[in-house]
Amino acid sequence: MGKRFKLDKALNAGLIPSIYFSDDPIADLQAYTGTYLQQEVVAEGVTRNIPAFSRFLRVAAFCNGTVVNFTGVANDAQVPRTTVYEYFEVLKDTLIIYEIPAWKKTVKRKPLVSSKFYFFDIGVVSSLQGRQFTPGSTEYGEAFETYIAHELRAYSDYISGEPVCYWRSSSGYEVDFILGNHTAIEIKAKRNVSRQDVKSLAALAEENKLKNHFCVCFETQERTFDNIRILPYGQFLDELWGGSFGD
Repeated sequence: MGKRFKLDKALNAGLIPSIYFSDDPIADLQAYTGTYLQQEVVAEGVTRNIPAFSRFLRVAAFCNGTVVNFTGVANDAQVPRTTVYEYFEVLKDTLIIYEIPAWKKTVKRKPLVSSKFYFFDIGVVSSLQGRQFTPGSTEYGEAFETYIAHELRAYSDYISGEPVCYWRSSSGYEVDFILGNHTAIEIKAKRNVSRQDVKSLAALAEENKLKNHFCVCFETQERTFDNIRILPYGQFLDELWGGSFGD
């Protein structure tokens, strides 16, 4: 996309081409999420209860990038828990969401095993949540993480074939993404990354399981904390697609 790419716009309008380049992407997203996605589910023949599915879909959007609490989703959407499981399977089958499994190879710190889920487009999340993601907010950071997740998954699907996972320990450490068995990636929507921001990467580095440990952020120049590289996100993506990472 070159100079036509604007990160703030991408994190709110998403990257569905017809919507990103639309004169009114917000209105188009509302139409897309309000009609098309629900029609997709009806076409699957799984449910004809559109009001229930609509409530579920909006609640599910707030679970983007998280380990899903199915009981909580059921309560908030006012549908049975068994139905929530079915609806999540429908979203996976229709490629509306995808799963990022847990990476389980740490020894010193016990890893959790539940997967995280991401919607296929962050603009869809923004529309379903009914809000814009403002720079500096927690939601903006989550949207930026989702954008990088899409890049990693595309790289895996089209280039490397390696799994994309995440790591979380039972003691609370978490690293956003593990690419293959060689690269750990933490995402921070910040212009000044501190050692505190990379403490989970440092904890994972102590395991000596991975070759690379990166913090992808909004800083303008690369620097390091010990063996952790702090990378501007554009440089990270250039190196990723350039094939710089690997065993």
